[in-house]
Amino acid sequence: MLKRSPSLTEQAKSYIKQRILNEGFEAGRIPSETDLANELGVSRTTIRDALSRLELEGVIYRKQGAGTFVNEAGLQLKTRLEEIWAYEAMLEAHGYSPSTRIISIEQQPAPASIAQDLNLPADAPVVTIQKLFLADEQPVILTINHLPVELITSPYTRADFNLPMYQFLPQFCQQHLAYYLSEIVPLNAPAELAEILHIQPHKALLCFDEIGYNQDNLPILKAYSYFRDDLLRLRLIRRET
Repeated sequence: MLKRSPSLTEQAKSYIKQRILNEGFEAGRIPSETDLANELGVSRTTIRDALSRLELEGVIYRKQGAGTFVNEAGLQLKTRLEEIWAYEAMLEAHGYSPSTRIISIEQQPAPASIAQDLNLPADAPVVTIQKLFLADEQPVILTINHLPVELITSPYTRADFNLPMYQFLPQFCQQHLAYYLSEIVPLNAPAELAEILHIQPHKALLCFDEIGYNQDNLPILKAYSYFRDDLLRLRLIRRET
């Protein structure tokens, strides 16, 4: 029997997805909504909503007149690009043992482009955090976050930046990271990035160039994430509209 927190729909979705990952459905066929509702002690509406979310994620597909089935191709999606997630969890999902290393934390005047993206006055102070993510002890992701000093309301230590930014912000800034506006940018690694990521200079990298917004649609964070594509591949499902 499922409890009511978190939502029943989310619990049902998690349960069904875990059974899928454990190959718990014979021949990849999902039972009927009625059978799943009886098994979990919830309404058919809850099951229908859970299945709709799994279908949207590409985990299952529906075949008219035949039923609902596991989408084996969709299971190759380890991370959904439209969601905010911790890079450690993403690396675990790809089969790596993750770890992190803080490279630097500096307070400095915001460069002009950063000040513009964050709606800050020229040269307003920001805290710039460089953080390295390792997969089986190999550097794979470098993040550079720029956080306005004026948003920080509680004292912090260097170790506090081991938290994902979406957890650091509510604890130390009383801010909720509601969403990122992201651009996916290919680039040739400059020498400094290449040295940190243990790659050859000018090797192609994938970069997320992002502005984080709070629940009031105000910019609160400028972030860059640089990915080694030889160790990590990002996939998505593109659908006909």
